[in-house]
Amino acid sequence: MSDSLDRRATVSAPAPSHVAGKGGRRFRHGLVIGTFYPPHVGHLALVRAALSRCDRVTVEVLGGSTESIPVPLRVQWLVEEAPTARVTSVVDDAEIDFESAAAWEHHTGVIRSLLDPADGPVGAVFTSDAYGEELAHRLDAEWVRVDPERSSLTVSSTAVRRDVPGHWWALPAAARAHLAKRVVVLGAESSGTTTLASDLADRYGVPWVPEYVRAWAVARPGGPGAPWQDVELDLVAQAQAAGEDAAARRTPRPLLLCDTDVLAAAVWHQRHVGSRSPRLEALAAQRVPDLYLLTSPDDVPLPRGAGADGERRRAAMHEGFRQVLAARPARWVEVAGDREERLARATQEVDALLARGWDLAPSLEQQQHAARRHGAT
Repeated sequence: MSDSLDRRATVSAPAPSHVAGKGGRRFRHGLVIGTFYPPHVGHLALVRAALSRCDRVTVEVLGGSTESIPVPLRVQWLVEEAPTARVTSVVDDAEIDFESAAAWEHHTGVIRSLLDPADGPVGAVFTSDAYGEELAHRLDAEWVRVDPERSSLTVSSTAVRRDVPGHWWALPAAARAHLAKRVVVLGAESSGTTTLASDLADRYGVPWVPEYVRAWAVARPGGPGAPWQDVELDLVAQAQAAGEDAAARRTPRPLLLCDTDVLAAAVWHQRHVGSRSPRLEALAAQRVPDLYLLTSPDDVPLPRGAGADGERRRAAMHEGFRQVLAARPARWVEVAGDREERLARATQEVDALLARGWDLAPSLEQQQHAARRHGAT
């Protein structure tokens, strides 16, 4: 039952004359259930249909422990999209079998347990799939079937999981931010990070996140040459992270390109403040991208007047990045050569990243079905 909104109906739908909920009357309390793994525009249309006809709506996220997207994240995304609904959840790995009275009894009990008595009894169950008839009967409610043929929105969570890029259009912004592949171009000063990030953005047709510290260095009190303070690099890291997250929500395809990230702020802290920052290192550990592209300082001239001291600082910074990346769980690749060679190498890595896909586990119901089928052979 937890995968009920992921799939096409697997039980016979009643004849149109038996479809409940016609007439458009209002209800005090409506119910929508599903895995929302992940939420998509079809789910949101269902929730909004319930909101349009009910004084109160409960949305129940019924997830499994072996599914790839944590249930609390799905709840968070739904709350953002439907703030007037009451969104609640449970992780329940019990057997899902629409032909089993015992399974129905268990899942109906779970669904009842998530309801708030203050909302009153459920007056209507809103679904697209045919299971809604039985659920409504067990809850002594009316069944409102919404777009059973998916004539207005042909999408399912199963299809999204199998082909994230092909269904990017169907995902809400918060789900996009979570699922976008993040690629960070990292490097010492004057090593070509901005050029490579911009070139990659042009290649893939996506926006790129600029390096916040560059703008801050000019705007900060005292300008670029003044001593750096601990709190400044915290500000830089937070602004960089916020810029990344905002861009991930609006990228037109599941790829986010960044000119540096919060890991660089941690490295800068050690260089400019003279000590490590546990705060920045902890933040960087929470935000590991899918791929780092480290730009070599070779073949990139320093600004005029930097001199030998500038070359030494740049080389030391580059080596520092190499050491930090070697200790990180993310894949990283050093790119060198002229502009075209760097872009070609980086494109090869990004193409490989996208080709590997998302490896999202099947829903709990699909896993159980596969296990039963395997056991029968």
